[in-house]
Amino acid sequence: MESVRRSLHAGGLIVTVGLIAWASGYPALFPSLGPTAYVLALGAEKETNVSRVVGGHVIGVLAGLLAYHALATGLVATDPAPAFSLSGLRIAVAGVVSVGLTTWAMLATDLRHAPACATTLIVSLGLLSTPFEGAVIVGSVVALVGAEQLLLWADRRFGRGI
Repeated sequence: MESVRRSLHAGGLIVTVGLIAWASGYPALFPSLGPTAYVLALGAEKETNVSRVVGGHVIGVLAGLLAYHALATGLVATDPAPAFSLSGLRIAVAGVVSVGLTTWAMLATDLRHAPACATTLIVSLGLLSTPFEGAVIVGSVVALVGAEQLLLWADRRFGRGI
């Protein structure tokens, strides 16, 4: 029964962001929100600290934007690149640099949130690589965390075992 409850919890969190994406037409639903919803639904206190979740993703976005625009502007990892091409190398190096920067910054600030390493790859590989898209990513994370905080409040207030 606990697994069903946690599954519904994680799915419910994603519904929030899915509705935002649907209503706005913006890319508010992206892969690294899945592991973030999972971590939040499991409720591991240290991992679900609001500042860690939001801060980790902000770091991931900033590191991804820096790496992408410094090394791979105009490239997208999903576009086929010839083997051993300069463009393929540039996008790969942008991904490596972004994960390294994200890891370093999360450790330096104690804003550790592993799913943020997926966010930084989404950005640095050219999938959501504009500053506006970075802002959409951060807004989506804030919405997800807000939904989690609302569920926690409801659980404390009404004791429904969310």
